[in-house]
Amino acid sequence: MNSTNKNFKRSDPELEKKIGDLVGQMTLEEKIDMISGHPQHGSTRAIERLGIPEFKMADGPAGVHWWTERSTTYPALIMAAASWDKDLVEKIGIGLGRDCLSRGVHILLAPGVNIYRSPLCGRNFEYLGEDPYLSSRMAVAYVRGVQSQGVSTTVKHYAVNFQEYERHHVSSDLDERTLREIYLPAFKAAIQEGGSGCLMTSYNLVNGVHTSEHPFLIDGILKNEWGFDGVAMSDWASVYDAVNPVNAGLDLEMPTGKFMNSETLVPAVRDGRVSEKKIDDKIRRILRLAFCFGWIGREQKDPCIPESDPETIRISLDAARAGIVLLKNDKAVLPFKQENLRKVAVIGPSAHPANIGGGGSAYNNPSHTVSILEGIRHQLGSSAEVFHAAGVRPTRRFKSFATSEFFSGKDDKGLAGEYFNNLDLSGEAAVKRLDKQVNFWWGWMPPAEGITPKAYSVRWTGWLKPEKTGPYSLYVMSQFVDYRIWIDGKLVIDNWEKNLSKDAEGEVGLKAGSAAQVKIELRRKVSDWVEFHFGFEPAGSEKEEFAEALTLVKTADAVVVAAGFDRFSEGEGADRGFGLDKLQEKLIVETARLNPNTVVVLTAGGGVDMTKWLPKVKGLLLAWYPGQEGGTAVAEALFGALNPSGKLPATFEKKLKDRGSFDNYHDSDKDKKVFLKDGVFTGYRHFDRKKIKPLFPFGFGLSYTTFGYENLTLSSDRFDPKNGITVSFDIVNTGKREGAESCQVYVRDVESSVPRPVKELKGFAKVFLKPGERTTVKIVLGREALEFWHPQTKAWTAEPGEFEVLVGASCTDIRLKASFTL
Repeated sequence: MNSTNKNFKRSDPELEKKIGDLVGQMTLEEKIDMISGHPQHGSTRAIERLGIPEFKMADGPAGVHWWTERSTTYPALIMAAASWDKDLVEKIGIGLGRDCLSRGVHILLAPGVNIYRSPLCGRNFEYLGEDPYLSSRMAVAYVRGVQSQGVSTTVKHYAVNFQEYERHHVSSDLDERTLREIYLPAFKAAIQEGGSGCLMTSYNLVNGVHTSEHPFLIDGILKNEWGFDGVAMSDWASVYDAVNPVNAGLDLEMPTGKFMNSETLVPAVRDGRVSEKKIDDKIRRILRLAFCFGWIGREQKDPCIPESDPETIRISLDAARAGIVLLKNDKAVLPFKQENLRKVAVIGPSAHPANIGGGGSAYNNPSHTVSILEGIRHQLGSSAEVFHAAGVRPTRRFKSFATSEFFSGKDDKGLAGEYFNNLDLSGEAAVKRLDKQVNFWWGWMPPAEGITPKAYSVRWTGWLKPEKTGPYSLYVMSQFVDYRIWIDGKLVIDNWEKNLSKDAEGEVGLKAGSAAQVKIELRRKVSDWVEFHFGFEPAGSEKEEFAEALTLVKTADAVVVAAGFDRFSEGEGADRGFGLDKLQEKLIVETARLNPNTVVVLTAGGGVDMTKWLPKVKGLLLAWYPGQEGGTAVAEALFGALNPSGKLPATFEKKLKDRGSFDNYHDSDKDKKVFLKDGVFTGYRHFDRKKIKPLFPFGFGLSYTTFGYENLTLSSDRFDPKNGITVSFDIVNTGKREGAESCQVYVRDVESSVPRPVKELKGFAKVFLKPGERTTVKIVLGREALEFWHPQTKAWTAEPGEFEVLVGASCTDIRLKASFTL
């Protein structure tokens, strides 16, 4: 399909007249219906008598997973950012646009462009890293790719949405300079340069106001300052009032009109609290979007594009190849030399089945998968035997949720459940029942008839009767609830006011034939989907699998340990821990002790505590969440068919306290506020300022070849107000293999009236070179590369003086320097 008109400015009088005529034919009730989502369809509402269809939406960003059972699953967006390849990211967008068209989808709910502040954020994998410039360039490419296919993007979550804990209630508090320099640039670029047709507000508050009703963010910056004429929609169930969001500029409440409906807004229009012109503007925006993309009068579904599309599958594989980051390669252990291998052991929970993506609304059901194990077996063919054992299987807890036996009374199987319409388990229970297992996915619905879905608490009591004496493992998986668990009166798991991650584990000693009393308390405080699962099993049940893996390791010529997080431990709705679970860490350490030829392939959406195991392994490949084709790409990198070229879009710290957000990330004092006291010094800016050496710096990534940086020149020693400064330098492949290098240009303001970062990324390019080949890279720095937001003048400012240009292979590996003056 040809590229479509992405200009949402009111520059076409004929189009605006057509829109105005349609608006004039609509009743007030029809208008209000159209600014609230369809309760069943995940779409806008149709006005059939006027020929206005519903406009279908589908979640992203790694695949289209509404209106279909399966679709191509691409690598997580953070892996796309790790490619440092704008052309590739645009191709990902094109692929997603094709996938939307094959299913008749009009609006893709992506990309996410929130800034990575801490590795703990459960949704880091959905975003584009810690740097506003890199995020901006990738967002523009993604938007242009999707929208070239006649599908609108939805840049999200606007704004300052950096964590998942209590996301409906905690306010992100910050000064305007920090907002402008760090947290808004990617949104601005996606709107003004990419032309995104839609924007989605976030769940959190900013400086005490929910973003869905934030006049400064929506009407002030987005619409008036940036000139956005598209549609500003809410995130799902993130509207908390009727009048305030309408007046603040929100155009569409999703997924349904819980607040923005005729019952609330017709009276508000009649008594003057809401102007009908405000409602009309929202309808105009929805219709403008539809006409610009050509959605009215034709079918959106393109039958010529297959749902299992070879073209998009190929893009997914290319993206996985480009985003893999080689972080450690001692003694050139990688690539493994196939001619030296007779037996390869592939172990770890991420080896098989495929670990393709993080969890929550971003998870996509793939058209098929290639696991790391399958990729290695295909890559090696018959040249070597490949043996597999998981060693550690975190998903084993799911079996315990479904099979754990509890007792209430003498013979009744189950726990006595008491359900309360309050948060403190007080008074008489509204519902009492026997629950066979504690294995619930309640979603948005109440846990029982007669219980309010907004806020409730539950108490379960009873016994468990162990069959054998010894330690028992306790497992919990949860979403959007506080909980605590007692065994025989001892508090063994406490996540009351501490709901910082989805999973929890505990251990208790039990005696065969002796019933142990169980008490579980739970409360739902937030308006979001809920799940809660609890189970137990004898501790050590995993020892057999663990031992089986180590047996394979001892006799292998090479070992690949595929470890990390997965969609159950890292995803939407809760923040994760910093370290891998203890058994995975132990598996890596024991494997490296038994076999020196050990390489780890890590799946994660961000930084991980590696202190216990990284020094003991020779090699480390970061696979992020590589999508459905990831196993092929990983195998190619391990055995040399692919030369890794990915680089980190976020700093990986040694210790969590090294990061600027360490003491200003979660709402630790329970005042429902987090003040971002790191300000503009987030990510590598903080490490530079404090002179802290990271584990792996921003922009870092190894290769199987080497690159030289030479001949830096500037177009002038004084900044040209009209043409800027052109930075030119040579990159040469000084190694023996072809490869790609992502070269980075940073700018330093030598002297400033306000504190500024030591350096900031302002340009980059990815070049592909054969051995001995040389190319000249040219990057133009405009005035915006020199500017900061002045807190007194409330304007972008570039102060006269000296600026340094720093060219390097990473944030800490600066190869060339030059200066100019403004």
